[in-house]
Amino acid sequence: MSFLTIQDLDVRLRGSGQRLLRGVSLEVAQGQVHGLVGESGAGKSMIGKAILDVLPRSVEIAGGRITLGETDLTALPAKARRHELGQRTALIPQDPLTALNPARRIGGQITDRLTRVLGWGAARADARAVELLDEVQISDPARVMKSYPHELSGGMRQRVLIAAAFAAEPELIIADEPTTALDVTVQKQILKMIAAMQAAHNTTMLFVTHDLGVVARVCQRVSVLFAGHVVEDADIHTLLSVPGHPYSQALLSATPRYDDPRASLRPVPQSVIDATRAEAEAHDV
Repeated sequence: MSFLTIQDLDVRLRGSGQRLLRGVSLEVAQGQVHGLVGESGAGKSMIGKAILDVLPRSVEIAGGRITLGETDLTALPAKARRHELGQRTALIPQDPLTALNPARRIGGQITDRLTRVLGWGAARADARAVELLDEVQISDPARVMKSYPHELSGGMRQRVLIAAAFAAEPELIIADEPTTALDVTVQKQILKMIAAMQAAHNTTMLFVTHDLGVVARVCQRVSVLFAGHVVEDADIHTLLSVPGHPYSQALLSATPRYDDPRASLRPVPQSVIDATRAEAEAHDV
């Protein structure tokens, strides 16, 4: 059963009419991790921002629907939509250093959602925050609660953001390239942790990434985007074994093969890029 449904989402620059998302449609089942993959500028993060209602002021939703459960978010007044999103969604951003407030201690940045969304008292929220830090495998969580972001490593800061995202038991989490700023070793640990947390809490997740290797680790289904258009939507096993779209095939071929160090890198052919762009722009007519 679909929990998050996006139908013909059209996002444009105000005033110019330039389309940033072209009729995007996708469905995410309850408890599923759905990947959004594509090159930089494909529109992956734009979809997440549209769902969370945090698009830049220069951008607007010009058409389409975003439904969370039985609630049509695009039909709600702004205040009601923000309340619904605050209660039911959360974000894991890609840069933990800029996402965390450098002037506030870690504990308060986790307990905010517990006190404001769930209405918990300070003592109960603090105790739960310590539990969450322990759940994301941070040693001495009581000490970390009193620390500032700059006192933690990049991996620890990302673990803090994961703990904060899961704090109020959201139904949907948008993970916007949450391992981009981390080295490969830490990235593997964080991906494993996100997958474990998602499974333990049965949280629906939209996972934004440009890395097919990451998609293979954490996602059950994936949508491939190019120029704001979904060119293919498939379960992960189908996409990795028999991708149907030429662009998906080219992306898979361009992925480095660590199991075959002699394999050469294959850039996406210009002919495939041109044909896929023409396909996307055909939706502008």
